[in-house]
Amino acid sequence: MEVKPIAFDSMGVRSMATFVKTSDVAIFIDPGVSLAPKRYRLPPHEIEIARMNEKWSEIKKYVSESDVAIVTHYHYDHHDPNEVEIFESKKLLLKHPKDRINRSQMGRAAYFLEQLEKVNVEIDYCDGKSYSFGNTAVEVSNPVFHGADSRLGYVVEVYIDDGKGSLLFSSDVEGPNHKEQLEFMLEKNAETVIIDGPMTYMLGYRFSQKSFQSSIENLKKLIEKTDVKNLILDHHLTRDLKWRDKMSEVFEFGKQMGVKVQSAAEFAGVEEELLEARRAELYKKYKN
Repeated sequence: MEVKPIAFDSMGVRSMATFVKTSDVAIFIDPGVSLAPKRYRLPPHEIEIARMNEKWSEIKKYVSESDVAIVTHYHYDHHDPNEVEIFESKKLLLKHPKDRINRSQMGRAAYFLEQLEKVNVEIDYCDGKSYSFGNTAVEVSNPVFHGADSRLGYVVEVYIDDGKGSLLFSSDVEGPNHKEQLEFMLEKNAETVIIDGPMTYMLGYRFSQKSFQSSIENLKKLIEKTDVKNLILDHHLTRDLKWRDKMSEVFEFGKQMGVKVQSAAEFAGVEEELLEARRAELYKKYKN
């Protein structure tokens, strides 16, 4: 199994876009990318905009090489309703557009489905379902909170196993900070796990200390109780320049247990560039 992170926050954009290829099927999870409209009261720097455009082109390239695309929820860093032609002749597995969803995402889902009527695409709502592609099994969790509660809606987690390797993709669990988010991860026992880590850059504001501590304990449970070898922490977490310091307990526990904890950029073998977290610095260093 080939697992290739395409666009992530550790690569300079808001995204969790991931390409997975087995001998049976090529799958793209969450083909979307965006930027924070404001950070440090500043709009995106031109370097961020250029990176977003670069990553969107890369996402489209890999979607074109995929048989299946999965959308875990309807935030714009996980799907793009404006270029639905990339899904032509694909099988598209979507988070249910009406069940376990908040009002904002329900509206976005309806618009996305309306746009998809323009292309030839096979759509299935995947919440809690299993699929087989040759010897490759794909299982999707029941919806879990996007973060600490239902305010931002729900997401589905994705598990892929081809008999030679296995992947768990958490989507936006911001932790995991709830046992319900962790349960699917423990049950599936994947070798490679991609997790949207805790939202430490908003700690004490939109993300509580209690949720943060729950995330630390749940990540340690994941390391201890599964056969994970590669634990990839990214997305909301890597919007914080000090994310490694704040997650030191997880890094140390992973080291003790023989688990490699790293960002998506590290896993992909590319330079880590936390452009959003460095936005103020970019404005000082480069003219926009």
